[in-house]
Amino acid sequence: MATIFIGIGSSIDRENYIQQGISLLQKHFGEVKLSSVFESEAVGFTGGNFYNLVAQLTSELPVEQVIAKLKMLEVQLGRPEKAIKFAPRTLDLDILLYDQLVDISLNIPRSEITENAFVLQPLAELAPELLHPLLNESYENLWSQYPVNKQKLWKIEMSFQRDSV
Repeated sequence: MATIFIGIGSSIDRENYIQQGISLLQKHFGEVKLSSVFESEAVGFTGGNFYNLVAQLTSELPVEQVIAKLKMLEVQLGRPEKAIKFAPRTLDLDILLYDQLVDISLNIPRSEITENAFVLQPLAELAPELLHPLLNESYENLWSQYPVNKQKLWKIEMSFQRDSV
């Protein structure tokens, strides 16, 4: 059973699509633990703000099948199959970590973990002591070293029920 961390983001009808995405993750993977939800400005393009969080789940599926399932869920919730990278989106589901797997061709661990506050802060909140498989540093430590003014990020409350972290 692999422990998997998924980055979740939305910039279109954000609360609705985040809720639907979490519901679909629970339907397909069972128990899902969630970080807080954070709002951030768009990165890489001019657009509306995003809601972002990280989900932790487990699965017996191989990593390629998890990735395919996440893409299927994105499409199910209105994301075009050939969506461009830097654009508004209904739902973005990115595999951040699959156990301690390192697979550069699959971008695992996802490079955005250390680049974007909206990935690193919720990951550090959800799994503070977990070590990054390449850097061998805890996510809590990586977050404490993140440049304070690099990206604006603020915690928000959403109406859906979430597990305590």
